[in-house]
Amino acid sequence: MTGTPIANALSIAGSDPSGGAGIQADLKSFSANRVFGMAVITALTAQNTRGVSDIHLPPAAFIASQIDAIFEDVRVDAIKIGMVANAEIATTVMNALRDRPCRHIVLDPVMVAKGGATLLDSNAVDSVRRDLLPLASVLTPNLPEAGVLLGQAPATSRAEMASQAHALLEYGPQAVLMKGGHFDGSQSPDLLVDSAGEQWFEAERIDSANTHGTGCSMSSALAACLGRGMNLATATAEAKSFITNAIRFADQLDVGSGHGPTHHFHALWKND
Repeated sequence: MTGTPIANALSIAGSDPSGGAGIQADLKSFSANRVFGMAVITALTAQNTRGVSDIHLPPAAFIASQIDAIFEDVRVDAIKIGMVANAEIATTVMNALRDRPCRHIVLDPVMVAKGGATLLDSNAVDSVRRDLLPLASVLTPNLPEAGVLLGQAPATSRAEMASQAHALLEYGPQAVLMKGGHFDGSQSPDLLVDSAGEQWFEAERIDSANTHGTGCSMSSALAACLGRGMNLATATAEAKSFITNAIRFADQLDVGSGHGPTHHFHALWKND
């Protein structure tokens, strides 16, 4: 091999057979953002653009075996953690990762699917707070997820958003990226909070039904950019630009009749 090696990124998340969210979205985001993608599957779902109809969880020991197999052989430059489903899986992932050599761990606290299905047991929230938040380089909740983690109502203003981001820092992540896509209005602001302070990232809201897997896709894009060596602010800006354009060009796809996927390869595929 010559030159700088291509970064390797690992997603630890659930599977979406329709391809818009979960592992499938993460692997697309990794590829679109120029890293080699790998996957540990924490849950198998039966879902499409209209919703989730069934969930099957593999044994926690098998999830640990998948993680062990990767680290025994492959350099991991960044990790994205998504759906963990229950307390046992959250603790298993923590135990499997806590002594592993990886600087960048992006935690997307997946709780509810776009169609409304619950993807995290209510009794698992404490485990996510206790076991996974301290592992995270960056925590990437949307407004409802941040509210659940804090036991509060979702933020309805930028001031509340900032207050909740700082409160989440107290649980141990190195940084919190609060995603403001649930705000009403024409803007979709995100807020990055870490030891250096606060930084807002702005974008116009795009009126689209094709938003299935946006949280998965943005968090995995962020992990990819961190794995490539970008600093956190630059990686956040790149990931936000990526997901904004993935939504903007999603109408070039024709996938399902519900909440469609974003267009991960908008910069590579030309619509004839």
